Amino acid sequence: MESNNSLQIGTASGTLLSIVPNIVSEDIVKTIILAVVGATVSFMVSLLLKWLTKIKNK
Repeated sequence: MESNNSLQIGTASGTLLSIVPNIVSEDIVKTIILAVVGATVSFMVSLLLKWLTKIKNK
C-alpha cells in the first residue's frame, strides 16, 4: 500500500491551523510562568534532598 504524503500533510496542517486561533496569548504567558515555577521548585527540591542525604550519610 502506497503512502499518500499529501493527505497526511494536509491533515496535519489543517489540524494545526484549526488549533492556532484558539490559543490565546494569556495562555502562553501562563504556561511559561508555570514552567519556570515548576523548574525552580524541582531544582530546589533536588538540592534539599541532596543536602538531606549528605547529612544522613555523615
